[in-house]
Amino acid sequence: MLVKEWMAKDPVVVDENTSIMKATQLMKEHRIRRVPVVKDGKLVGIVSDRDIKEAAPSKATSLDVHELYYLLSEIKVKDIMTPNPLVLVETDSVERAAVIMLENKISGLPVINDRGEVVGVITQTDILKVMISISGIYHSPIQLAVELEDKSGALHELLTSIRESGARIVSVLTSKDNVPPGYREVYIRIQDMDEKDLASLKETLGKTYKLLYVIKEDLSSLPTRSKD
Repeated sequence: MLVKEWMAKDPVVVDENTSIMKATQLMKEHRIRRVPVVKDGKLVGIVSDRDIKEAAPSKATSLDVHELYYLLSEIKVKDIMTPNPLVLVETDSVERAAVIMLENKISGLPVINDRGEVVGVITQTDILKVMISISGIYHSPIQLAVELEDKSGALHELLTSIRESGARIVSVLTSKDNVPPGYREVYIRIQDMDEKDLASLKETLGKTYKLLYVIKEDLSSLPTRSKD
């Protein structure tokens, strides 16, 4: 999956000479936490709400409100931005974006074209959307996990066995982390089926494979954060 398919396009950007007061207003208006900074239309930096908070005078300042507003209008984003930020291009993979964010402990990246112009922004939230999409959880309540020998044809045999048991496969993901050498874990989502057929599938797979778990998830009543 490519970044261009999941990034937020035509993002808000600010010129390097924009005041931090104006940048703050834009962030609040668009409900964003970082803004790419441009000079002559090309990316030169990025400024975050944290940068602005650290640059703003303390609440304990002795400045009166007029002096405070003047100061905030005089400080430019170029004075507090992170210059030459990490970037992506549209044809980078979402996986590459995720690795860069993880390794650098950042929550978003600007995306540029071959002229250095900002064409998008991709965030951790976008990465989560990708994960949810490829997992198939919105279309499949049942997930099977199998520890499978990592050899040619093994995955094909497993999937064939599942299909022959009457299950319809929605997605297949694999991982080689935290497993014995020579093995991998396979996570398979299948369309809903009645309990009798699911029990039969579990019995069939258990005779040949190391079945780690089978779960059935209900997304109709997800927990939500209290607004209090």
